[in-house]
Amino acid sequence: MEIVEVGPRDGLQNERVALDAATRVRYIEMIVDAGVRRIEAVSFARPDRVPQMAHAEEVMAGVPRGDDVRYIGLVLNPKGAERAVASGVDEANIVVVATDEFSRRNQGMSVEETLAHLPATVDRLVEAGIATTVTIGAAFGCPFEGEVPVERVREIAARLESLPLAELALADTIGVAVPRDVRERVAAVREVTARPLRLHLHNTRNTGYANALTALEIGVDTLDASTGGIGGCPFAPAATGNIATEDLLYMARRSGWDSSVDSAGIIAATDFITGELGIRPEAMLGRAGGFPSVS
Repeated sequence: MEIVEVGPRDGLQNERVALDAATRVRYIEMIVDAGVRRIEAVSFARPDRVPQMAHAEEVMAGVPRGDDVRYIGLVLNPKGAERAVASGVDEANIVVVATDEFSRRNQGMSVEETLAHLPATVDRLVEAGIATTVTIGAAFGCPFEGEVPVERVREIAARLESLPLAELALADTIGVAVPRDVRERVAAVREVTARPLRLHLHNTRNTGYANALTALEIGVDTLDASTGGIGGCPFAPAATGNIATEDLLYMARRSGWDSSVDSAGIIAATDFITGELGIRPEAMLGRAGGFPSVS
């Protein structure tokens, strides 16, 4: 199982407090120390739209390098791609939202307009040696248009096949999916692509961990998570936090999957960042502890 830690980006972008670059770098350092090797560190969004993600270049200049750590930047458009290249990210993540209304609110463009702009953005990133993922956002449901047909997700995945992508991700942006949805949509996407798949899951309706276990069982072994379960989408009503990294680790290990990530280190990162944010984490492992030992 591979965990992509998204706390520094998706985790922080929906929080009330906008942290300075030094605090965000310290948070990332703690995540690296815990053994995570893929970290979504920054977003190259407009600071006036997402002030929590300002100073991306300063954050990237301060993160620890080496030890096979790969930093991911969220890119929304060609300008963001140029910023990503200049900042030295190792990977880029581009979102294509599955519905028009959400796409317009999130990126200021329809789905068709986003897809039309996508090749130039991807080509610039790949030309610079940056491995690129496209995430299909709202792939399981939309707060504005409701149900998203499986066929819609398959269609978008098929249209991405001509691009030189390293990975494709499906995002349950508003946390509405159940395990049946995970099985259906992963199967549908696998009909049209052999690319590596990754899932981005939220626990808004307390189904995120069931969905994560289902993903592992059907062979999707790369999952996004955030320390403490912080995060959400600022452009989607009631889109609360991601599945928590520490709780995912506990569930996966007890279910037979392993990871080199240190749970205690992740809990320390959770304690640090939630203290800076002034919030209580949604994660349970830091409160309950691991499986109790018999004395």
